Amino acid sequence: MPAATPALPVSDHSRPGWKAWALLAPMVFWLLVFVVIPGIILFVYSFCERDEVGGVIFNFSFDNYRRVFDPVYLRIFARSIGYAGLTTVICVVIGYPVAYYIGRASEELRNRLLLLVMVPFWTSFLIRTYAWITILKQEGMLNSFLAAMNLGIGPFNLLYTPTAVVIGLVYAYLPFMILPIYGSAEKLDNSLIEAAYDLGAGPIRAFSSVIVPLTMPGIAAGTLLVFVPAIGMFAITDLMGGAKVPMIGNVIQNQFLQARDWPFGAALGVIFMLMFALTYVILQRRGSRSTA
Repeated sequence: MPAATPALPVSDHSRPGWKAWALLAPMVFWLLVFVVIPGIILFVYSFCERDEVGGVIFNFSFDNYRRVFDPVYLRIFARSIGYAGLTTVICVVIGYPVAYYIGRASEELRNRLLLLVMVPFWTSFLIRTYAWITILKQEGMLNSFLAAMNLGIGPFNLLYTPTAVVIGLVYAYLPFMILPIYGSAEKLDNSLIEAAYDLGAGPIRAFSSVIVPLTMPGIAAGTLLVFVPAIGMFAITDLMGGAKVPMIGNVIQNQFLQARDWPFGAALGVIFMLMFALTYVILQRRGSRSTA
């Protein structure tokens, strides 16, 4: 019998080589320096105390977290969650039809529509916010247009109101809802929709039972990209809300820059990060159930 040929060693492709680690090194360095280390510092500061001149005293204490659960700050958290939730719902209602239409359009039209979605990012965020101030103020473009049309409605005093804050948040974060849903809608298999119609489903049933579940990963990703940043947004509430509608982002900013109470601001930041983690876990489970 011929001698058995020795088996060749099989390389383990499951382990990343040094080239893969070299490619990942810039991202790992970025996350370590700008995410992990600041997060650790924030967590450590949240257990410290503030001295008379605004310095940080490294005395272990839970007092900052006890202050977080004061009814005043709980109302601010509830308001922030409410505004962020309302912003997310409006972005889904407005963004889903737009994203679905773009995803199912021809390639040439799709590229043009995506360009229109991305155009606002070519302009500074502050310039766009001040443009909305010009539109919504008492003597602004909206009331001037209503007066010129002689419709018998208005003038509206929208600036420095909760309505203005929601308008600003929706405008700022709507593209972040459209783009993930567009990614799911573009990959949608037409044969599944046709099969639903062949089995007797109407447009509403096909939409609710086939299209929405298949695009749920995009909805979940868009919700995460809109809901969490909207909770911590402070620029829009300051500029369009006139600092009359404080949200948790405003409180954290004031604690670090004005009150100089870094430990309490850090405790608020830790709670905010926990809210982000909880939102991420809920959306991940929701997405996994919808694709199961």
